[in-house]
Amino acid sequence: MGNSNKTLSAANKAKQDEFYTQLSDIENELKHYKEHFKGKVVFCNCDDPYESNFFKYFAMNFNHLGLKKLICTCYATSPIMYKQLTLFGEEEELCEEITNKKPYKIEITEVKDMNGDGAVDLQDIELLLKSFRSDECVELLKQADIVVTNPPFSLFREYVAQLIEYNKKFVIIGRMSAVHYKEIFPLIQNNKIWIGSGFNLTMVYKTPYQNTTEQNWRYVKSKGYNPEDGYIKVPAICWFTNLDIPKRHETMILYKDYNPEEYPKYLNFNAIEVGSIGEIPCDYFGNMGVPDTFLDKYNPEQFEVVGLAESSLGISIGMSANLTEEQLQSFKAENPSFRRGNPIYRDKNGKLRKPFSRIIIKRRK
Repeated sequence: MGNSNKTLSAANKAKQDEFYTQLSDIENELKHYKEHFKGKVVFCNCDDPYESNFFKYFAMNFNHLGLKKLICTCYATSPIMYKQLTLFGEEEELCEEITNKKPYKIEITEVKDMNGDGAVDLQDIELLLKSFRSDECVELLKQADIVVTNPPFSLFREYVAQLIEYNKKFVIIGRMSAVHYKEIFPLIQNNKIWIGSGFNLTMVYKTPYQNTTEQNWRYVKSKGYNPEDGYIKVPAICWFTNLDIPKRHETMILYKDYNPEEYPKYLNFNAIEVGSIGEIPCDYFGNMGVPDTFLDKYNPEQFEVVGLAESSLGISIGMSANLTEEQLQSFKAENPSFRRGNPIYRDKNGKLRKPFSRIIIKRRK
Protein backbone atom coordinates (compact mmCIF):
# COMPACT_ATOMS: atom_id res chain seq x y z
CA MET A 1 0.00 0.00 0.00
CA GLY A 2 2.79 2.41 0.91
CA ASN A 3 4.64 1.91 -2.37
CA SER A 4 1.40 2.30 -4.32
CA ASN A 5 0.60 5.59 -2.63
CA LYS A 6 4.12 6.92 -3.27
CA THR A 7 3.82 5.96 -6.91
CA LEU A 8 0.45 7.66 -7.30
CA SER A 9 1.79 10.77 -5.59
CA ALA A 10 4.79 10.86 -7.92
CA ALA A 11 2.55 10.52 -10.96
CA ASN A 12 0.34 13.30 -9.70
CA LYS A 13 3.26 15.68 -9.21
CA ALA A 14 4.57 14.82 -12.66
CA LYS A 15 1.13 15.61 -14.16
CA GLN A 16 1.20 12.27 -16.03
CA ASP A 17 -2.49 11.92 -15.54
CA GLU A 18 -4.12 9.81 -18.21
CA PHE A 19 -5.61 6.75 -16.53
CA TYR A 20 -7.91 4.30 -18.27
CA THR A 21 -10.09 1.64 -16.66
CA GLN A 22 -9.48 -1.79 -18.14
CA LEU A 23 -12.19 -3.37 -20.28
CA SER A 24 -12.13 -6.58 -18.20
CA ASP A 25 -12.92 -4.62 -15.00
CA ILE A 26 -15.82 -2.88 -16.75
CA GLU A 27 -17.16 -6.18 -18.08
CA ASN A 28 -16.90 -7.86 -14.66
CA GLU A 29 -19.06 -5.16 -13.08
CA LEU A 30 -21.58 -4.34 -15.78
CA LYS A 31 -22.57 -7.97 -16.37
CA HIS A 32 -24.69 -7.57 -13.22
CA TYR A 33 -26.78 -4.74 -14.71
CA LYS A 34 -27.65 -5.98 -18.20
CA GLU A 35 -31.41 -5.95 -17.66
CA HIS A 36 -31.26 -2.24 -16.79
CA PHE A 37 -29.86 -1.10 -20.13
CA LYS A 38 -32.50 -2.30 -22.61
CA GLY A 39 -34.10 0.62 -24.44
CA LYS A 40 -32.08 3.17 -22.44
CA VAL A 41 -29.84 6.13 -23.25
CA VAL A 42 -26.40 5.55 -21.71
CA PHE A 43 -24.15 8.54 -21.06
CA CYS A 44 -20.38 8.32 -20.46
CA ASN A 45 -19.56 11.91 -19.59
CA CYS A 46 -15.98 11.69 -18.32
CA ASP A 47 -14.64 9.72 -21.23
CA ASP A 48 -12.68 10.43 -24.38
CA PRO A 49 -14.37 7.97 -26.76
CA TYR A 50 -11.08 7.50 -28.59
CA GLU A 51 -9.49 6.11 -25.42
CA SER A 52 -12.31 5.07 -23.08
CA ASN A 53 -13.04 1.40 -22.50
CA PHE A 54 -16.44 2.41 -21.12
CA PHE A 55 -17.30 3.68 -24.57
CA LYS A 56 -15.84 0.56 -26.22
CA TYR A 57 -17.86 -1.72 -23.94
CA PHE A 58 -21.17 -0.08 -24.72
CA ALA A 59 -20.40 0.36 -28.42
CA MET A 60 -19.42 -3.30 -28.83
CA ASN A 61 -22.46 -4.45 -26.82
CA PHE A 62 -24.89 -1.87 -28.19
CA ASN A 63 -27.11 -4.44 -29.91
CA HIS A 64 -26.70 -7.15 -27.26
CA LEU A 65 -27.81 -4.77 -24.50
CA GLY A 66 -30.58 -3.29 -26.65
CA LEU A 67 -29.47 0.31 -26.08
CA LYS A 68 -31.53 3.15 -27.47
CA LYS A 69 -28.58 5.54 -27.65
CA LEU A 70 -24.97 5.84 -26.45
CA ILE A 71 -23.52 9.29 -25.75
CA CYS A 72 -19.90 9.99 -24.90
CA THR A 73 -18.36 13.40 -24.25
CA CYS A 74 -14.84 14.73 -23.85
CA TYR A 75 -13.70 18.07 -22.35
CA ALA A 76 -17.34 18.78 -21.70
CA THR A 77 -20.27 18.98 -19.31
CA SER A 78 -20.37 19.74 -15.60
CA PRO A 79 -19.07 19.58 -12.93
CA ILE A 80 -16.22 21.35 -14.78
CA MET A 81 -15.51 22.44 -18.32
CA TYR A 82 -12.25 23.00 -20.18
CA LYS A 83 -10.39 21.16 -17.44
CA GLN A 84 -8.26 18.08 -17.68
CA LEU A 85 -9.73 15.38 -15.42
CA THR A 86 -7.21 13.21 -13.63
CA LEU A 87 -7.27 10.01 -11.62
CA PHE A 88 -6.11 11.99 -8.62
CA GLY A 89 -8.75 14.67 -9.06
CA GLU A 90 -6.31 17.49 -9.74
CA GLU A 91 -7.65 20.10 -12.12
CA GLU A 92 -5.23 21.38 -14.71
CA GLU A 93 -6.00 24.03 -17.31
CA LEU A 94 -5.72 22.63 -20.79
CA CYS A 95 -3.29 24.03 -23.27
CA GLU A 96 -4.40 26.79 -25.67
CA GLU A 97 -4.70 24.31 -28.52
CA ILE A 98 -7.47 22.44 -26.69
CA THR A 99 -9.22 25.35 -25.01
CA ASN A 100 -9.66 27.01 -28.40
CA LYS A 101 -11.69 23.97 -29.43
CA LYS A 102 -15.27 23.40 -28.41
CA PRO A 103 -16.07 20.28 -26.39
CA TYR A 104 -17.21 17.43 -28.57
CA LYS A 105 -19.62 14.59 -28.25
CA ILE A 106 -20.34 11.32 -29.99
CA GLU A 107 -23.85 9.90 -30.25
CA ILE A 108 -24.62 6.42 -31.50
CA THR A 109 -28.12 5.15 -32.16
CA GLU A 110 -27.13 2.13 -34.27
CA VAL A 111 -24.11 -0.16 -34.59
CA LYS A 112 -23.66 -2.16 -37.79
CA ASP A 113 -21.09 -4.52 -39.25
CA MET A 114 -19.36 -1.68 -41.09
CA ASN A 115 -16.46 -3.68 -42.54
CA GLY A 116 -18.64 -6.60 -43.62
CA ASP A 117 -16.70 -9.30 -41.77
CA GLY A 118 -19.83 -10.82 -40.24
CA ALA A 119 -19.25 -9.51 -36.69
CA VAL A 120 -19.54 -6.27 -34.74
CA ASP A 121 -16.17 -5.61 -33.10
CA LEU A 122 -13.61 -2.89 -32.39
CA GLN A 123 -12.77 -2.47 -36.08
CA ASP A 124 -16.38 -1.49 -36.72
CA ILE A 125 -16.28 0.94 -33.79
CA GLU A 126 -13.14 2.60 -35.18
CA LEU A 127 -14.90 3.11 -38.51
CA LEU A 128 -17.92 4.45 -36.65
CA LEU A 129 -15.89 7.05 -34.75
CA LYS A 130 -14.68 8.63 -37.98
CA SER A 131 -18.27 9.56 -38.82
CA PHE A 132 -19.71 10.76 -35.56
CA ARG A 133 -17.38 13.43 -34.15
CA SER A 134 -19.15 16.70 -33.32
CA ASP A 135 -17.85 20.13 -32.30
CA GLU A 136 -20.88 21.21 -30.31
CA CYS A 137 -21.57 20.47 -26.66
CA VAL A 138 -25.14 20.31 -25.41
CA GLU A 139 -26.75 19.54 -22.10
CA LEU A 140 -26.81 15.79 -22.47
CA LEU A 141 -27.29 14.69 -18.92
CA LYS A 142 -31.00 15.54 -18.93
CA GLN A 143 -31.75 13.15 -21.78
CA ALA A 144 -29.66 10.29 -20.37
CA ASP A 145 -31.23 7.38 -18.51
CA ILE A 146 -28.05 5.87 -17.04
CA VAL A 147 -24.60 7.40 -16.49
CA VAL A 148 -21.64 5.02 -16.48
CA THR A 149 -18.08 6.29 -16.02
CA ASN A 150 -15.02 6.73 -13.80
CA PRO A 151 -15.29 10.33 -12.52
CA PRO A 152 -12.31 12.25 -11.12
CA PHE A 153 -11.87 11.16 -7.52
CA SER A 154 -11.57 14.60 -5.95
CA LEU A 155 -14.72 15.72 -7.78
CA PHE A 156 -16.66 12.67 -6.61
CA ARG A 157 -18.82 14.67 -4.17
CA GLU A 158 -19.88 17.24 -6.76
CA TYR A 159 -20.30 14.61 -9.43
CA VAL A 160 -22.65 12.44 -7.36
CA ALA A 161 -24.55 15.53 -6.18
CA GLN A 162 -25.29 16.42 -9.79
CA LEU A 163 -26.52 12.89 -10.58
CA ILE A 164 -28.83 12.98 -7.56
CA GLU A 165 -30.06 16.48 -8.43
CA TYR A 166 -31.14 15.34 -11.90
CA ASN A 167 -32.50 12.03 -10.57
CA LYS A 168 -30.22 9.92 -12.76
CA LYS A 169 -29.43 6.24 -12.53
CA PHE A 170 -25.71 5.50 -12.54
CA VAL A 171 -22.86 3.01 -12.18
CA ILE A 172 -19.60 4.77 -11.33
CA ILE A 173 -16.17 4.05 -9.87
CA GLY A 174 -14.87 5.68 -6.69
CA ARG A 175 -12.47 5.21 -3.84
CA MET A 176 -13.62 3.27 -0.78
CA SER A 177 -12.83 6.34 1.30
CA ALA A 178 -15.73 8.12 -0.42
CA VAL A 179 -18.18 6.33 1.91
CA HIS A 180 -16.82 8.55 4.71
CA TYR A 181 -17.62 11.81 2.93
CA LYS A 182 -20.27 13.79 4.77
CA GLU A 183 -21.94 14.41 1.39
CA ILE A 184 -21.93 10.71 0.40
CA PHE A 185 -22.65 8.73 3.56
CA PRO A 186 -26.14 10.22 4.13
CA LEU A 187 -27.02 9.08 0.60
CA ILE A 188 -25.93 5.55 1.52
CA GLN A 189 -27.83 5.76 4.80
CA ASN A 190 -31.01 6.86 2.99
CA ASN A 191 -30.66 4.22 0.28
CA LYS A 192 -30.13 6.70 -2.54
CA ILE A 193 -26.76 5.17 -3.43
CA TRP A 194 -25.15 1.85 -2.57
CA ILE A 195 -22.19 -0.38 -3.29
CA GLY A 196 -22.22 -2.19 -6.63
CA SER A 197 -20.92 -5.68 -7.22
CA GLY A 198 -17.23 -4.76 -6.98
CA PHE A 199 -15.97 -3.69 -3.54
CA ASN A 200 -12.48 -2.99 -2.16
CA LEU A 201 -10.86 -3.86 -5.46
CA THR A 202 -7.27 -3.46 -6.52
CA MET A 203 -7.59 -2.38 -10.14
CA VAL A 204 -5.04 -2.06 -12.93
CA TYR A 205 -5.07 1.18 -14.90
CA LYS A 206 -3.33 2.00 -18.17
CA THR A 207 -1.28 5.19 -18.01
CA PRO A 208 1.77 6.81 -19.63
CA TYR A 209 3.34 6.76 -16.17
CA GLN A 210 5.54 3.78 -15.31
CA ASN A 211 5.51 2.42 -11.76
CA THR A 212 8.85 0.70 -11.27
CA THR A 213 8.28 -0.57 -7.72
CA GLU A 214 8.63 -4.32 -7.25
CA GLN A 215 5.20 -4.50 -5.62
CA ASN A 216 3.50 -2.94 -8.64
CA TRP A 217 5.60 -5.00 -11.06
CA ARG A 218 4.62 -8.31 -9.49
CA TYR A 219 0.92 -7.46 -9.18
CA VAL A 220 0.52 -6.09 -12.72
CA LYS A 221 2.31 -9.07 -14.26
CA SER A 222 0.16 -11.47 -12.20
CA LYS A 223 -2.89 -9.92 -13.87
CA GLY A 224 -1.49 -10.50 -17.34
CA TYR A 225 -0.36 -6.92 -18.10
CA ASN A 226 3.09 -5.61 -18.91
CA PRO A 227 4.16 -2.90 -16.44
CA GLU A 228 6.63 -1.58 -19.02
CA ASP A 229 3.60 -0.47 -21.03
CA GLY A 230 2.45 1.83 -18.21
CA TYR A 231 0.06 -0.41 -16.28
CA ILE A 232 -0.19 0.33 -12.54
CA LYS A 233 -2.18 -1.01 -9.59
CA VAL A 234 -4.61 1.22 -7.69
CA PRO A 235 -6.01 -0.25 -4.44
CA ALA A 236 -9.21 0.33 -2.44
CA ILE A 237 -11.57 0.94 -5.37
CA CYS A 238 -15.28 0.14 -5.47
CA TRP A 239 -18.31 0.65 -7.68
CA PHE A 240 -21.20 2.86 -6.60
CA THR A 241 -24.70 2.66 -8.08
CA ASN A 242 -28.40 3.26 -7.53
CA LEU A 243 -29.47 0.46 -9.87
CA ASP A 244 -31.00 -2.53 -8.15
CA ILE A 245 -29.02 -5.77 -8.41
CA PRO A 246 -29.60 -9.21 -6.80
CA LYS A 247 -26.64 -8.77 -4.44
CA ARG A 248 -28.53 -6.01 -2.64
CA HIS A 249 -31.23 -8.46 -1.53
CA GLU A 250 -29.04 -11.31 -0.35
CA THR A 251 -29.66 -12.12 3.32
CA MET A 252 -26.54 -12.28 5.47
CA ILE A 253 -26.39 -15.56 7.39
CA LEU A 254 -25.86 -14.86 11.10
CA TYR A 255 -24.83 -17.63 13.46
CA LYS A 256 -23.22 -16.16 16.59
CA ASP A 257 -25.19 -15.61 19.80
CA TYR A 258 -24.85 -12.37 21.73
CA ASN A 259 -22.61 -12.53 24.78
CA PRO A 260 -21.85 -9.33 26.75
CA GLU A 261 -18.29 -10.51 27.40
CA GLU A 262 -17.57 -10.85 23.67
CA TYR A 263 -19.35 -7.64 22.61
CA PRO A 264 -18.26 -4.68 24.78
CA LYS A 265 -20.44 -1.59 24.85
CA TYR A 266 -19.12 1.78 23.76
CA LEU A 267 -18.45 4.22 26.57
CA ASN A 268 -19.86 7.15 24.63
CA PHE A 269 -22.78 5.67 22.65
CA ASN A 270 -25.45 3.04 23.20
CA ALA A 271 -24.06 0.38 20.88
CA ILE A 272 -21.95 -2.76 21.03
CA GLU A 273 -18.63 -3.31 19.27
CA VAL A 274 -18.61 -5.97 16.55
CA GLY A 275 -15.08 -6.64 15.30
CA SER A 276 -16.00 -8.22 11.96
CA ILE A 277 -19.18 -8.63 9.95
CA GLY A 278 -18.99 -12.39 10.40
CA GLU A 279 -19.48 -11.83 14.13
CA ILE A 280 -22.76 -9.89 13.92
CA PRO A 281 -24.96 -11.66 16.52
CA CYS A 282 -28.14 -13.31 15.33
CA ASP A 283 -30.12 -12.47 18.48
CA TYR A 284 -29.23 -8.81 19.11
CA PHE A 285 -31.47 -6.01 17.84
CA GLY A 286 -29.84 -2.93 19.36
CA ASN A 287 -27.22 -0.63 17.85
CA MET A 288 -24.00 -2.27 16.66
CA GLY A 289 -20.72 -0.78 15.42
CA VAL A 290 -19.39 -2.73 12.43
CA PRO A 291 -16.47 -2.26 9.97
CA ASP A 292 -16.89 -0.52 6.60
CA THR A 293 -16.87 -3.95 4.91
CA PHE A 294 -20.48 -4.28 6.08
CA LEU A 295 -21.55 -2.14 3.12
CA ASP A 296 -20.53 -4.94 0.75
CA LYS A 297 -23.16 -7.18 2.43
CA TYR A 298 -25.74 -4.52 3.25
CA ASN A 299 -29.31 -5.62 2.64
CA PRO A 300 -31.73 -2.78 3.55
CA GLU A 301 -34.46 -5.33 4.19
CA GLN A 302 -32.32 -6.95 6.88
CA PHE A 303 -30.51 -3.98 8.41
CA GLU A 304 -30.94 -0.27 9.11
CA VAL A 305 -27.94 2.06 8.83
CA VAL A 306 -28.06 4.38 11.86
CA GLY A 307 -24.98 6.46 11.07
CA LEU A 308 -21.24 6.74 10.66
CA ALA A 309 -19.17 6.91 13.85
CA GLU A 310 -16.74 9.52 12.66
CA SER A 311 -16.22 13.27 13.23
CA SER A 312 -19.29 15.44 12.57
CA LEU A 313 -21.39 12.52 11.33
CA GLY A 314 -20.72 10.67 14.57
CA ILE A 315 -21.58 13.71 16.64
CA SER A 316 -24.83 14.15 14.69
CA ILE A 317 -26.11 10.77 15.95
CA GLY A 318 -25.01 11.46 19.53
CA MET A 319 -21.61 9.79 19.48
CA SER A 320 -19.48 11.49 22.18
CA ALA A 321 -22.17 14.11 22.72
CA ASN A 322 -22.15 13.68 26.50
CA LEU A 323 -18.37 13.78 26.96
CA THR A 324 -17.05 16.62 29.06
CA GLU A 325 -13.83 18.30 28.00
CA GLU A 326 -12.10 16.61 30.92
CA GLN A 327 -13.30 13.18 29.78
CA LEU A 328 -12.29 13.94 26.20
CA GLN A 329 -8.75 14.86 27.23
CA SER A 330 -8.57 11.81 29.49
CA PHE A 331 -9.55 9.51 26.60
CA LYS A 332 -7.05 11.21 24.30
CA ALA A 333 -4.30 10.74 26.85
CA GLU A 334 -5.04 7.01 26.96
CA ASN A 335 -5.73 6.67 23.22
CA PRO A 336 -4.24 9.59 21.20
CA SER A 337 -6.18 8.73 18.01
CA PHE A 338 -9.55 9.31 19.72
CA ARG A 339 -11.61 12.30 18.53
CA ARG A 340 -15.15 13.50 19.15
CA GLY A 341 -17.53 11.48 17.01
CA ASN A 342 -15.46 8.28 17.35
CA PRO A 343 -16.62 5.26 19.36
CA ILE A 344 -14.47 4.00 22.22
CA TYR A 345 -14.63 0.98 24.53
CA ARG A 346 -12.55 -1.00 27.01
CA ASP A 347 -11.35 -4.45 26.07
CA LYS A 348 -11.22 -7.47 28.40
CA ASN A 349 -7.96 -6.21 29.84
CA GLY A 350 -9.37 -2.77 30.58
CA LYS A 351 -7.39 -1.08 27.81
CA LEU A 352 -9.13 1.78 26.01
CA ARG A 353 -9.76 0.95 22.34
CA LYS A 354 -10.87 3.09 19.40
CA PRO A 355 -11.90 1.01 16.37
CA PHE A 356 -10.42 2.11 13.06
CA SER A 357 -13.79 2.89 11.45
CA ARG A 358 -17.30 1.91 12.41
CA ILE A 359 -20.74 2.14 10.84
CA ILE A 360 -23.60 1.97 13.33
CA ILE A 361 -26.30 -0.46 12.22
CA LYS A 362 -29.40 -2.12 13.66
CA ARG A 363 -31.19 -5.34 12.75
CA ARG A 364 -34.69 -5.05 11.34
CA LYS A 365 -37.10 -7.26 13.24
